[in-house]
Amino acid sequence: MSEKEPTRVRDVMKTSFDMVDGMDTVQTALQNMIHVGTKSLIVKKRNEHDEFGMVLLSDIARQVLAVDRAPERVNIYEIMTKPVLTVSPDMDIRYCARMFNHFDLSRAPVVENGEVVGIISHTDMVLKGLCQKNAFK
Repeated sequence: MSEKEPTRVRDVMKTSFDMVDGMDTVQTALQNMIHVGTKSLIVKKRNEHDEFGMVLLSDIARQVLAVDRAPERVNIYEIMTKPVLTVSPDMDIRYCARMFNHFDLSRAPVVENGEVVGIISHTDMVLKGLCQKNAFK
């Protein structure tokens, strides 16, 4: 009996993503999010010894909108998650889904050789991975 080849993160991840600087304002980040139609932004490393961060729309809703802060006066570093958990592009999407469940994640940067090469979400894993693999009709 032959084993089925697993679906890897690289097979379903989005390779189009935006990165922002931690010093950018939330207002600037929102303009980027609207421009590219995304729900998250990767925060660049400050130097080679730093780690990547991430800011989600839900972070902005909870930490800016809900507490009535001015988006033009809040910097990304104040509300981002850092360090952010990352995944390998070679990870099986089943393990990635388990990791998301275990750490209560909705998305994560995909990092290869110290560089972000994509972003993965539940949507990508289910709609691109599970549905396409099983060819639901």
